[in-house]
Amino acid sequence: MLTHPQFDPVAISLGPISIHWYGLMYLLAFVLFVVLGRLHARRRPELGWDARQIDDLLLYGMLGVVIGGRLGEVLFFQPGYYLRNPLEIVAIWRGGMSFHGGFLGVLVAMWLYGRRSGKNFWQVTDFIAPLVPTGLAAGRVGNFINGELWGRPVSMDLPWAMVFPWVDSLPRHPSQLYQAAGEGLLLFAILWVYSAKSRPVKAVSAAFLLGYGLLRFGAEFFRTPDPGIFGTLSLGLSTAQWLCVPMVVAGSWMLVRLRPR
Repeated sequence: MLTHPQFDPVAISLGPISIHWYGLMYLLAFVLFVVLGRLHARRRPELGWDARQIDDLLLYGMLGVVIGGRLGEVLFFQPGYYLRNPLEIVAIWRGGMSFHGGFLGVLVAMWLYGRRSGKNFWQVTDFIAPLVPTGLAAGRVGNFINGELWGRPVSMDLPWAMVFPWVDSLPRHPSQLYQAAGEGLLLFAILWVYSAKSRPVKAVSAAFLLGYGLLRFGAEFFRTPDPGIFGTLSLGLSTAQWLCVPMVVAGSWMLVRLRPR
């Protein structure tokens, strides 16, 4: 059985300036987006993307993920807390970013980018879909360093069971690392290979929706669920699982529609 290392959330202190690990993980996510985006553009030149466009995509994506992710956390998961503490809404360096909110924010940002650049919305989302999962992995590592979003209690016989001392003395799943491996690295590998060949428009986007929805839905069984606005619904599912259901349905429906007749 392991004990969480209880990292200092501040990675670097320069006088009055503090750089948090969580912020560094976001920086890593953005760097990976640019690097992988340029690799993807070079291996699929027929898609018509260049370095300048990828940089523009990053700017739009950064705004979408930060604004959408924070608003998603506020509206989907902790509306009561932020209603009582409205100034905490801007304290993103303390963690608390909803993937589903960030996902919606990125969709809006990509739609705006498409209108500005003259590209089709699905062409944009097909291009960025394989670039997103490594950023998700970095974010989950940031959650682990921050010691947030810990897992459900588990038998101490599990070799990698971990105690989060500030929570209790129970061994728990290190669910942040499960998610980094699943919806991060595994999903990246699947989409990177799938997008290497020509696919129908919408296919890569659909594969992302289906893959993320399934992997996140499964990971929630190992994670202590956030109450959220759907936490009281039936079937014992968490708010995040309910939010994954439309992703799985939409991704499956799109892939079925795209099958050759």
